[in-house]
Amino acid sequence: MCHDPDSLPPVPPGGQPAASDAPTQVQSSDGTRVLAHEARPARPSGAGVVILPDVRGLHPYYRHLAVRFAEIGHETVAIDYFGRTATTDDRSAAFEFRPHVEKVTPAGVAADVAGAVALLRSRGATDVFTVGFCFGGGNSWRQSAETPGLAGAIGFYGRPESLSDVVDRLQSPILMLMGGADQSIPVAAAEALAARASRVVPAECVVFDGQPHSFFDRSYAEHSDACDRAWQLIIDFIGRNRSSGQA
Repeated sequence: MCHDPDSLPPVPPGGQPAASDAPTQVQSSDGTRVLAHEARPARPSGAGVVILPDVRGLHPYYRHLAVRFAEIGHETVAIDYFGRTATTDDRSAAFEFRPHVEKVTPAGVAADVAGAVALLRSRGATDVFTVGFCFGGGNSWRQSAETPGLAGAIGFYGRPESLSDVVDRLQSPILMLMGGADQSIPVAAAEALAARASRVVPAECVVFDGQPHSFFDRSYAEHSDACDRAWQLIIDFIGRNRSSGQA
């Protein structure tokens, strides 16, 4: 299963309190009003992060995660997918997300990401990355092809087929973070996709042995080592793909 409203993202190393965080709206490049949550760092690194949630949309896990990224210096905005179909901003456990997910399109996601990238650039971010989870993991990787000028695309436990039709158009580096014990996504398929993508852009698939789907969650002590390793991989990926070469 994906992260639920009771999940909590792990704390990154070396962070400091964010300067601010608050609900906001993003104007999609096609004019759609996008529900979002923005977190701003006390000491901006110059990098920005667009968070793409799982199928439940912008529920509390991703609002908290935006703050975690701001704590390590990155301008961050977590976006929702359902501005074109939902009539409420409620993304609690009561939200019936499935009918809305079925109406989400790659073009709509790309337009929403473009709006989020524009917001982050207006905040001073010069290098923008996407980070997604499950449904958002695959959509994050896809932005390597769909979002011009993106510095990199990171995805946890995404579905490889969400990227397969755009591999030849990839433009920015990809990091795939997969659970070795994930029963819903075959590791072999993710590794095969990474090998194919690596012929076009730098692409890496890291498998966390013994870890299930949605392991990036501090609610479970048994995942703590994997969470620490995942944070370090994200920090390193952002650092080496910055135009300035800084983390």
